[in-house]
Amino acid sequence: MPRTNLSMSISADGYVAGPDQSEDHPLGVGGQRLHGWHLGPEKDHPVNRQVVSDMMDGIGATIMGRNMFGPVRGDWGNSDWNGWWGEVPPYHCPVFVLTHHARDPVELGGGTTFHFVTDGIESAYRQAAAAAADKAISIAGGASCARQAIKAGLVDEIDLQVNPVILGSGERLFDGFGPGEPDLELERVLQAPGVAHLRFRVLR
Repeated sequence: MPRTNLSMSISADGYVAGPDQSEDHPLGVGGQRLHGWHLGPEKDHPVNRQVVSDMMDGIGATIMGRNMFGPVRGDWGNSDWNGWWGEVPPYHCPVFVLTHHARDPVELGGGTTFHFVTDGIESAYRQAAAAAADKAISIAGGASCARQAIKAGLVDEIDLQVNPVILGSGERLFDGFGPGEPDLELERVLQAPGVAHLRFRVLR
């Protein structure tokens, strides 16, 4: 099966998004502070550029949750929401969005097509694996999607970009896991100003 990587920016107290996500706060209140390493002045630091390259290059398919796709809740209705990223999203591959509400695929520029999957993470993974062929699969988040993928045993490695930020509330990555789950082995540590990049191998 394709290598599957989960990569998320995370606060020092374990949150990958702040509370109260909305169109004005796509990462939740305070969540933007977790992403300065690749969206702020340090984005051109060579370590950060390497990590972004690891996240995006050579990816054959991406899986994300509906909250990451956008703030619309419930039935799609007449919504024309097509994601946060404009006409040319950064994924350049098929993206499979977990949702409880069916929607036709949305094809945008640069090779990105959003497919909406209503029958769970394992179905999304099967579709992503077929689309990716021999390329890697990225689990892009948010927290619920990431937890589902980990619990289903679909993740080979977890990259965490740890920021010296305390959010205090929001979405925790590892909520609902018991001791030793998942079983992780630290594989790589990289450092750039204001962030530590940790890679863990998932041992199952």
